[in-house]
Amino acid sequence: MPDRIVVPLVSILGLLALWAGAAALTADPQILPFPWALAEPFGQAIRSGELPYHLGRTLTRVAWAFCLAMGGGVALGLAMGRLPRLDRWLDPWLVVFLNLPALVLIVLCYLWIGLTETAAIVAVTLNKIPQVTTVIREGARALSRDLDAMAQVYRMPPLARLRHVVLPQLAPFMVAAARSGIAVIWKIVLVVEFLGRSDGIGFQIHLYFQLFDVTRVLVYALSFVAVMLAVEWLFLQPWERRIRRWRAA
Repeated sequence: MPDRIVVPLVSILGLLALWAGAAALTADPQILPFPWALAEPFGQAIRSGELPYHLGRTLTRVAWAFCLAMGGGVALGLAMGRLPRLDRWLDPWLVVFLNLPALVLIVLCYLWIGLTETAAIVAVTLNKIPQVTTVIREGARALSRDLDAMAQVYRMPPLARLRHVVLPQLAPFMVAAARSGIAVIWKIVLVVEFLGRSDGIGFQIHLYFQLFDVTRVLVYALSFVAVMLAVEWLFLQPWERRIRRWRAA
């Protein structure tokens, strides 16, 4: 098997061994159950339909927020990186939103829009756009002037220049923004669900937190972590390897 498969698997097994060791030291399943103790409640949650339903609701919110944040952040970051005057005007706004706590934006969206699905997605999107913008802006600033000059000499149309000159150079920055975006967005989505939604992984974690059920909290949390690992391994890492091949060529 390739190292890129073996190494992550061995690493995860090591993490599970560390978890089992910590559970043995605590010797109290109410505080930290063994990893294999999650198998039965995990199966029950799947058979009852609760886990697939709530997981699907959270994934829907993550997908909406991710697409909106990446689209808005890439467009804004590219504009700020390419237009210094626009960057000077918008940079203070960017600093403000970067340092505004996620909890504040979530609460304000719920107060202004209501406890609705729209408010939840808007809150998550507004929390992530500044981070995507910052990463893409740095990529736009690092674009090759020689390639720009070549595009001008060959009189490439704007869309062709964007596709063949700008986006390939921005691709590593977009991967970095997407990877951090997935990690941050789903955590914020859980907070949004914890505070103001009636379904989703965050809502279930809130429910079982009130019942002091550590096992169920871990079942729902780890189910989503497993999905995010699959997204990382099946989509983001292959995309990153493809980008590296292009740059090496």
